[in-house]
Amino acid sequence: MAGRGRGCANPNSRDSMNPYVGLVSSLHAVWLTGKTRTAEHRVSQLEALGRFLDDKKQPILDAMASDMGKPRLEAELSEVMLVKNEVNYALNNLSSWMKDEFVVKNLVTQLDTAFIRKEPHGVVLIIGPWNYPLHLILVPLVGAIAAGNCVIIKPSEISSSTEKLVAEVLPSYLDKDSFAVVTGGPTETTQLLENKFDYIFFTGNPQVGKIVMAGAATHLTPLTLELGGKNPCYVADESDMQNVANRLVWGRCFNAGQTCVAPDYVLCSAETQEKLLPALRHAITQFFGPDPRESPDFARIISDKQFQRIRALLGSGRVAIGGQMDEKERYIAPTVLVDVQPSEPAMQEEIFGPVLPIVTVPNVDEAIAFINSRERPLVVYVFATDSNLVHRVLERTSSGGFGANDPIMHMTLLSLPFGGIGNSGLGSYHGKFSFDTFSHHRACLLRSMGLETMNSLRYPPYSERKMGLLSSASEIKRKGTCALL
Repeated sequence: MAGRGRGCANPNSRDSMNPYVGLVSSLHAVWLTGKTRTAEHRVSQLEALGRFLDDKKQPILDAMASDMGKPRLEAELSEVMLVKNEVNYALNNLSSWMKDEFVVKNLVTQLDTAFIRKEPHGVVLIIGPWNYPLHLILVPLVGAIAAGNCVIIKPSEISSSTEKLVAEVLPSYLDKDSFAVVTGGPTETTQLLENKFDYIFFTGNPQVGKIVMAGAATHLTPLTLELGGKNPCYVADESDMQNVANRLVWGRCFNAGQTCVAPDYVLCSAETQEKLLPALRHAITQFFGPDPRESPDFARIISDKQFQRIRALLGSGRVAIGGQMDEKERYIAPTVLVDVQPSEPAMQEEIFGPVLPIVTVPNVDEAIAFINSRERPLVVYVFATDSNLVHRVLERTSSGGFGANDPIMHMTLLSLPFGGIGNSGLGSYHGKFSFDTFSHHRACLLRSMGLETMNSLRYPPYSERKMGLLSSASEIKRKGTCALL
């Protein structure tokens, strides 16, 4: 567990049966003072977070290498640069985001003031996963800070080097009265969830997401669930196969496939599969050399448990490319499976590793039917030069996001919301969407104490005349339409 103090909580110091009651209460008391609501406080904490990323970049990269052998470029891009982009984007736009949003009024309220005020929820809990252990706690934290909340961060214990860095170093940059880090495993997370938070943000798998949602329901706490799923990728017959292969291998093998938006499986015709396989083999060799195990640019699986889980999936179908493993290193080579049946294990769970099954379908309509027969994924991908085909897949499927001709890149745009739907998640964030997620949009109408004559129209005794006047003043009528010939 982290050290004692508001910045890092120690569950052995018990104020009650639950070790975190005191911590949550102290943060709630700070929030009630209004300290975190001021623009100055929000800016100072965002700037402090930016300094943490700058000052500790090398320790961050070292922690990522220790946890999962993450290549320097991948770690710097995903765990530092993208987070810093979020910090700077929030700083650049915070003043406009915080402004009251004035709204359209009807005739009855023309002399009044009507607006939406963005207020912080209060005390927020952010629970992070192990695959991008810094990015996936700090990007939500940017939104929570920008919106004016107090926050408890719970990093994953599985990525232990990163957890240690966050617990020991991050609190020295942030206001210890307003932010805390709690470490530990499922027991500590369960104890945290017994407390009443004002908002919960969880990133992980659907099974644990259900537990978090049940805990939130106890206190009617609103929440965001960033989950996962099997992201399908349809490859059309007329595609440039080498371009497709390059992008598929990059998307599937980035972070050794331990990415929630990675393409999880390919749908294509048998003819396309025959063209795609040599292109995939060429891309793997080009990226990682003849033996990817020797490449400095290929990460490792996070834990023995995950290694064993992924290894078991290689029994599905037939290994067409790769398949080599080293249990001691937790190494699994970039692998392509063919002749995979929909009922086999590799098609029943999110792979979360450098393994790409190919399922053959006769045409795009069968691919759409296959996608729609399963839980809605975090993202649907399609590779095609025909824009009509791309739009057909877009219009006839449902997913958290959609990408044409490239995986993962949609999530780098802060102007797009990132999140799932159904089994792949609830809610979204990134950029202003993060600010909105961690804000309560409060409806405000400020009226005068005068002009009581106008108000008398709605007071008893009622009459047809009053009804007519009220209708004229407040009824919304549909605008004129013209029928298409």
